[in-house]
Amino acid sequence: MNTVVNSHAISIAPSGYINAANATEFQEELTTAVGKQGISTIVVDMAEVEFIDSAGLMALVTALRLAKSLRRQLFLRSVGASIRIVLELSQLDRAFEILDSPEACETSVRY
Repeated sequence: MNTVVNSHAISIAPSGYINAANATEFQEELTTAVGKQGISTIVVDMAEVEFIDSAGLMALVTALRLAKSLRRQLFLRSVGASIRIVLELSQLDRAFEILDSPEACETSVRY
């Protein structure tokens, strides 16, 4: 998982499978990023994620709730077709702001 910090934003790029075996670690990284002092925006780049299960979704939801409580933005970027289907079936595509491209990210993210 790559993490890039930029003045007031953090980009996290998980890869592979996000499931019960590693969801706790993923959630801890998200929680740390959201809670970091001076950060207003967290972008989770999902381009390299091949699979996500309910534990992975819960990690994302937990991070989103924390971000909202701290008045921070949390975006999902570059969500692949299979992950998008999971988000749509769970209706989480309504909860998350999903940015389809790096260009959309540049115009939507506050730095």
